[in-house]
Amino acid sequence: MQIQTTIHNHKKTIKVSIISFSIFLVLYLGISMYFSNRFYYGSIINGINASGKTVVEVDKELLMKSETYTLKLKERNGVSEQVKASDINLKYNAEGKIQALKDNQNSYTCFFALFKSKTYEMNGIVTYDNKLLKEYFDKLSCFDSKKIIEPQNASFKYSDKGYIIVKEVKGNKVNRRLLYANVVNAILKVETTINLNTKNYYISPKFTSTSAKVIDTKILLNKYVASRITYTFTGGKEVLDGSIIHNWLGVNEKLEITFDKNKMDKYVSEMDDNYNTIGKERNFATSVGATVKVSGGDYGWLVDRAGEVKDLIVAIKSGQTITKEPRFTQTATSHNVNDIGNTYIEINITKQHLWFYKNGFLVVQGDVVTGNVSIDYGTPTGVYKLKYKQKNATLKGEGYSVPVSEFMPFNGGIGIHPATWRNKFGGSIYKTNGSHGCINSPSSLAKKIYDNIDVNTPIICYLQ
Repeated sequence: MQIQTTIHNHKKTIKVSIISFSIFLVLYLGISMYFSNRFYYGSIINGINASGKTVVEVDKELLMKSETYTLKLKERNGVSEQVKASDINLKYNAEGKIQALKDNQNSYTCFFALFKSKTYEMNGIVTYDNKLLKEYFDKLSCFDSKKIIEPQNASFKYSDKGYIIVKEVKGNKVNRRLLYANVVNAILKVETTINLNTKNYYISPKFTSTSAKVIDTKILLNKYVASRITYTFTGGKEVLDGSIIHNWLGVNEKLEITFDKNKMDKYVSEMDDNYNTIGKERNFATSVGATVKVSGGDYGWLVDRAGEVKDLIVAIKSGQTITKEPRFTQTATSHNVNDIGNTYIEINITKQHLWFYKNGFLVVQGDVVTGNVSIDYGTPTGVYKLKYKQKNATLKGEGYSVPVSEFMPFNGGIGIHPATWRNKFGGSIYKTNGSHGCINSPSSLAKKIYDNIDVNTPIICYLQ
């Protein structure tokens, strides 16, 4: 009895299975037949819902879409522009491509694939006039030079508390080549929107306010303006700090800090007045008791502007706080009001007399003959320095060549030397029978000077 019941249940199960399979088969074949000329459910073709639609229906919808096609460009600041089908002579021209796509969907594929979503992006189902598109594209508002805001890197502003970072300017300058390529791509796919904000169509600043390079540059700028350089000079001092230094600093596109050397040179040249003494008028206390004003000549202090600018850059880059003098190309004895000191030669052209002092003591003095004023060879006044001294020199000029045992030039070819051809010195000889500008002296006087004088010793020539 139990065996018969088991056999009966087994037969019943087989029967149910056959019926279920038959129903599924009929259903599967029916659905497959239905989709033999229709697109699967979930099919999206270039933005058109093709689910359960025939090729003809999809073709018709794509045709209608192309005829009313508008590509919208969403730009910054709420600006929007459009490219319409009529602007570029857009035409639908699928040429059997929709049918080919349908043919690739096998209606007898897996049952569940019939209902699986699938998006298709088809190129080349439309054509357009390339010339019209380029012309229209070039006329877009986003390319109007009057409306374009150039992107700007984060920058720096100086304040009493140092430098602060000024936020970058994003601007609205579009990458023309990139946008055009994507417009063409969107048209070919019949896409309706390009959002310039969500994609990288805008040219962005290279450095923003949060860029590590910007922050590092700010730190370095503040180090530079923290420098404090004090120049000391006779009668006062001048302090160079951030209030001046920041005017010299700049930052290039690579965020490299630059120095305006022209502004720095101007500053150094203005500071020269506190240091340079070459050619300046001096009050000179003469050996005969009077004080005379002497100007001209090449003796004194002279600032090396180019060298000092270089030194300043080094000091500023190091953030130094120092007290200094500028670099000099030429120095004098001291920075006192009387920078001549107490070692010098004094030549009174009016009295035709010379004095030589060394360390405040009179070494030698005597009468001399200076340049012949009657023929414009008068010895120039001014404060000069001894250029060199030479034994057994030969003095040459127009119409003469004279050997001398000692020669001590201080102004070009003008110098002190013995004049063995003269038997008188001083008085008014120089007015009509003077030299070509040199200081003619007795041999003993010239030798005494030569034996005791050093190069760069000041030589003062004046009238009284």
